[in-house]
Amino acid sequence: MRRYHVTTFGCQMNAHDSERIKGMLEELGLGEAPSPDDADVVVFNTCTIREKPDTKFAAYMGDAAARKRERPDLVIAVGGCYAEAQRERLFSMYPSVDVAFGPGTIPHLAEWLGAGGFGVARGAWGTAEERTFAAGLPQHRQRSFQAWVQISMGCNSVCSYCIVPAVRGREVSRRPGDVLAEISQLAAQGVREVTLLGQNVNSYGRDLQTSFAELLRAVDAVAGVDRIRFTSPHPKDFRRDVIEAMGECASVCEHAHLPLQSGSTRILKAMRRTYSRERYVELATAMRAAIPDLALSTDVIVGFPGESEDDFRETLEVVAEVGFDSAFTFVYSPRQGTEAAAMPDQIDEEVKRDRIERLVEVVQRGAAERNASRVGLVEEVLVEGPSRTDPSLLRGRTRRNTTVNFTGSAEPGELVDVLIERATSTTLAGAAVRELQAASAARS
Repeated sequence: MRRYHVTTFGCQMNAHDSERIKGMLEELGLGEAPSPDDADVVVFNTCTIREKPDTKFAAYMGDAAARKRERPDLVIAVGGCYAEAQRERLFSMYPSVDVAFGPGTIPHLAEWLGAGGFGVARGAWGTAEERTFAAGLPQHRQRSFQAWVQISMGCNSVCSYCIVPAVRGREVSRRPGDVLAEISQLAAQGVREVTLLGQNVNSYGRDLQTSFAELLRAVDAVAGVDRIRFTSPHPKDFRRDVIEAMGECASVCEHAHLPLQSGSTRILKAMRRTYSRERYVELATAMRAAIPDLALSTDVIVGFPGESEDDFRETLEVVAEVGFDSAFTFVYSPRQGTEAAAMPDQIDEEVKRDRIERLVEVVQRGAAERNASRVGLVEEVLVEGPSRTDPSLLRGRTRRNTTVNFTGSAEPGELVDVLIERATSTTLAGAAVRELQAASAARS
């Protein structure tokens, strides 16, 4: 049997796309290889939102090119956002690449691989006009009880630092009936948690005369789905009806990812984020008031062109004021073709490093305090498997999307009540309540 290996860089949308790529290749008769070294077809599903994924991809490609020199029949396929961004020069940059495809042309990959016969016509490409949802492809999920569900593709925002609209195109919503049909099928297969995906998930439906709030309520009505998550939203589109749906729908988890990017209104304006510091804080406050026990995570960029020390201090103030449960922190990385890359007053790398360290310290201090407040509570945990650091423990996530390592016995996909006994800035630890009760009964 010929075998494939898929390496995924970047966001949750890429994770979803890679599951579809794997399913499609398996339908062609390929088996999954444990590493690229053992594969006949190597697929890189790339990201280009920052410089780090580009550099990492280049290193992986160097290894793949060396293997191809030893094995000329090795097929190398490159997809995703970096491939689309480098459409005009990818094959000249990496001569060992056989096939390339953008984020919206995954369904054509099988065709370009010679419909399973590997009669590869080197240089195959899709076009932006061919963009289609990958949801019709077979899916190889990482876990049988969790699933990504794509509800839209593309983005209509014009953030000055972001390359995503250029590589993923204008926003297109998937028909609600198709989304609900997929989720109903997943529920019938035993999926307990679905995550709705889009580049700007809460602007869903405006091209279909519907809304994200309506979709949330419809998904909540699907029998068998215990948890609904979604990512990534934009603060400008977090409207009252979405907040109300989150508070009223039993399956929608008490967690929202609310990208801040900067706490300075001046920098937010330069970023073209279309909200101010004050508006963001008001939104976070309103969400916490409407959704009891809500956890908020965020994205923050430091070192954006022109960011002064005062601007950065404002970011630290907002992070402390809002009290995020977790945060993804990034050093600004110029992306070719974006407005911000050509801005004056680019920030020195040493200043960026200093600021990111100070930001991480504030984030971790706040997250540690918020997690410490969970000690003594009982949390519902969806079991994912053994702990990554201690195989004698189980690992899972709360509805608030916090990782919990705990003692007890349970199968992956099971919902277990866990008494929280300890906390760090990133995780909780405890014991399964049923085991504690059994032990107490045995002692008495």
